[in-house]
Amino acid sequence: MAKQDRSALIVGASRGLGLGLTRAFLARGWAVTATVRGEAPALAALSPVAPEIRRVDIDDDAGVARLRDDLAGTSFDVVFVVAGIADGAQVPLPQGDRATALKVYETNAVSPIRFAEAFADRIAPGGLMVLMSSILGSVSLNEGGSMESYRASKAALNTLARSFSARHRDAPFGTVLMHPGWVRTDMGGPEGDIDVATSAEGMAEVVEGRLGQRGCVYLDYRGETVAW
Repeated sequence: MAKQDRSALIVGASRGLGLGLTRAFLARGWAVTATVRGEAPALAALSPVAPEIRRVDIDDDAGVARLRDDLAGTSFDVVFVVAGIADGAQVPLPQGDRATALKVYETNAVSPIRFAEAFADRIAPGGLMVLMSSILGSVSLNEGGSMESYRASKAALNTLARSFSARHRDAPFGTVLMHPGWVRTDMGGPEGDIDVATSAEGMAEVVEGRLGQRGCVYLDYRGETVAW
C-alpha cells in the first residue's frame, strides 16, 4: 500500500503531541482527519497539506456517536487516540479532590476505550488502534510513586486496552499502547527529555512498522517494549 493511500484519525490534535502526530503523518503522505474540542489555530494553519478537522469531546458519548455518523463510509488505517488530562497529578491521591481524580480516570481510561469501541469497525484490515499511554502506566516500573491519579488512569487504560484487544481478537487489526517519552509539552513540562517533533516522528515510524500485525503491545516512541 502506498503511503498516500493510508489514512489516520488523530483524536485530540489541537496542540502538543496530537498536533505533532498530525504534522508527522501528513509529512509521510498520509491523509489525516484530526479532532479537536474547540478552536485549533495551529492545526488549521498546517501547510502545505492540511488535515480534515472535526470537533468532538471524547467524554461526550453523543458527540462521539455524531462523529461516527459523520464519518460513515470512511475507514482508517490508524485510529490514534491522543486526548488526555493530568489535572491534580502532583497531589497525592489521599489528599486530592475525589471529583478531579475521577475525571482523570474518565478522560484517560474510560473515554479512550469507549471511543475505540465506537470506531473499531472503522479500522481497515491490517490497521491499528493506537492509544496514548505512558510509562507511568506501568505497574511493575512504579517504584517512586508520584503522579498517582495520572499513573492509575494510564494503568487502567492499559488493562482496558488488553480487554479491548481480547474482545476483538478475531478482528483484522492490532492494538498499540504508546509511551511518547518524556516530552516538552504543556502536560510534560519544560524539563522533558525530548521535543514534540522527536516524539511524534518516532511514534509515526513505530506505527508504520506495526501495520499488519495483530495483538496488543505496549511500546515507546523508539519501538521498545515497555514493561507492564
